[in-house]
Amino acid sequence: MLLPNNIHPENSIYYNGAIVLEILNKYSNQNLLNLYENVKSKKNMSFQIFILCLDWLYLLDIIFLNKKGEIELCF
Repeated sequence: MLLPNNIHPENSIYYNGAIVLEILNKYSNQNLLNLYENVKSKKNMSFQIFILCLDWLYLLDIIFLNKKGEIELCF
């Protein structure tokens, strides 16, 4: 699913993760639901794909959860 050969690239975690990063760059720190609402307004992404993108970005040390419970970029 990360590098798909049999699905459209817009359904990949790479593509959807880039959208999540774009929204985080634009709106800075956000809680989970606000971030999902902003992402969903840009691309109709399911909540499951959204969470998978967050997991992937967290594992890559690109995002983290701050003490306020907001999702924040590491850079």
